[in-house]
Amino acid sequence: MTVTPITLEQMYRFPVKGLSEEPVTAVTLSAGEGMPGDRLFGFARYNSGFDPENPQPLPKENFVVLLNEAGLAGLQTRFDSATQTLSIATHDQSRRFDMRDAAEKVDAASFLSDVLHLSDPELPGFVSSAPHRFTDVSVISPAMMNAISVLNLASVRAFEAQIGEAVHPARFRANLVIDGVPAYAELEGVGALFTLGSVTFRIISRTKRCAATEVNPETAERDLKVPYLLRKHLGHMDMGVYVEVVEGGDLRRGDLGSYPR
Repeated sequence: MTVTPITLEQMYRFPVKGLSEEPVTAVTLSAGEGMPGDRLFGFARYNSGFDPENPQPLPKENFVVLLNEAGLAGLQTRFDSATQTLSIATHDQSRRFDMRDAAEKVDAASFLSDVLHLSDPELPGFVSSAPHRFTDVSVISPAMMNAISVLNLASVRAFEAQIGEAVHPARFRANLVIDGVPAYAELEGVGALFTLGSVTFRIISRTKRCAATEVNPETAERDLKVPYLLRKHLGHMDMGVYVEVVEGGDLRRGDLGSYPR
């Protein structure tokens, strides 16, 4: 079997579902586990049905996410997991909230609701129930709750060429951004093993894209019908894949690896 050399170009986690990414330079991954600190918190919408005492996977629509709220892309947020401090910045103001404090949780939800012009009858609730993760594919199976999303830059470049438009990789909110794999090869690789650094991954599913990818991460406007264009040019709405960690280890941005071909 021959292999293709690949590079880990970027690495991210999303501490709060729907909010800003956090660049990661180094991480230790464990077999069967997800990206540390990824999507352990979320703002559950009114009547979401989430029970922190008995957490169950819920559809993404039950949370404050880009799918419904394009304005989220216009916010700069940061969540400090150690201090539970959430910072939210708009173009003209910035606020910090101690999410360990019940009153400040409400203040944060109120601020977010006002900025996004949410029309729900009640404020969203800031929720968590570690090790439960609010990944989009958690509704498929418990194992998928710990899936790590991977984006192939060659596929993004090929898609750009096909539609004649620039496509920012941040639209796809991936944990790992790789380069070196031929365009779209990862979509045909379900079941395949590949390595990055000392970590071995298995591709477990393709990533079907929703309307969240229509939002420009730089302008916070819906300016590109990504799912429609994927279907038009490729015959499906998939971009990127979900993987599981088979053999854990340390991973650093810039690490090299190999992909079977």
